Amino acid sequence: MQRARIRWHIAVFLAPAVLVYTTVMIFPLFNTLRLALYSKVDQERVYVGLENFRTLFFDPIWSEQFWNALGNNFWFFVVHMLVQNPIGVALAAILSHPRLRFAALYRSAIFIPTILSFVIVGFAWKLILSPIWGIAPSMLDFVGLKSLFVPWLGKEEYALTTLALISVWQFVGIPMMLIYAALLTIPEEILEAGEVDGITGFSAFWKIKLPLILPSIGIISILTFVGNFNAFDLIYAAQGALAGPDYSTDILGTFMYRTFFGFQLQLGDPHMGSAIAGGMFAIILIGVCIYLFGIQTRMRRYQM
Repeated sequence: MQRARIRWHIAVFLAPAVLVYTTVMIFPLFNTLRLALYSKVDQERVYVGLENFRTLFFDPIWSEQFWNALGNNFWFFVVHMLVQNPIGVALAAILSHPRLRFAALYRSAIFIPTILSFVIVGFAWKLILSPIWGIAPSMLDFVGLKSLFVPWLGKEEYALTTLALISVWQFVGIPMMLIYAALLTIPEEILEAGEVDGITGFSAFWKIKLPLILPSIGIISILTFVGNFNAFDLIYAAQGALAGPDYSTDILGTFMYRTFFGFQLQLGDPHMGSAIAGGMFAIILIGVCIYLFGIQTRMRRYQM
């Protein structure tokens, strides 16, 4: 019996990617989780087990900030799920229509904000919405709606939702393009069979196309979840590390940054910062597992 040949070339080609990924992702992750199990006492690092996590979740000083940041993060995610993804699906459905002229131009225009820097987007929208030198008050005044203007980034009840909508504006092109690609893969034979049965227009999208692109919508949803619970850049660029006003836009990313590196009068604590990062990792891991072993499994059964 001939022995199976060992395909060394596979390991050789994979080795550089595995090495780079381990260096920049796996090692920092485990080192961060390791740091969370220690604390500094009298300038010496001491193993404290899960004490940092207990402090983070139950100590009034830390837990109030953590649960506030987690709640804000959850709302940030909900806005993206309820606004960004449905708009992305709608835009993809419109732009995939074969009779639409200049569809490529529209796709490019909608996708361009995605490639912009967070710093540019945050600073630009801060200027646009400024009650002093922004153009938003003038534009609302031009259409007779100046009474509706409020300093959205300066009020606690509006700031986080405003930033979430700015993020939606920037990234709506991603779900649009993914859904657009999924719609293009639907066989024409299925759509023609639907036309024979009298299913056209919106009914064709609702009854034929939408069920077929559900896996793509699921992938977009989990990418939205991971991306939003890793968010940091836009909040920091627009509101700073303090995530004002009065921490109303504070999310786990900015909370972890202030704790780990320190800011203004707050001294940095890498061990508590690592505990926050560990909590973020656990939340994302739980969400991904729920999708993979719960939702995706049911979607596969539905398709079968």
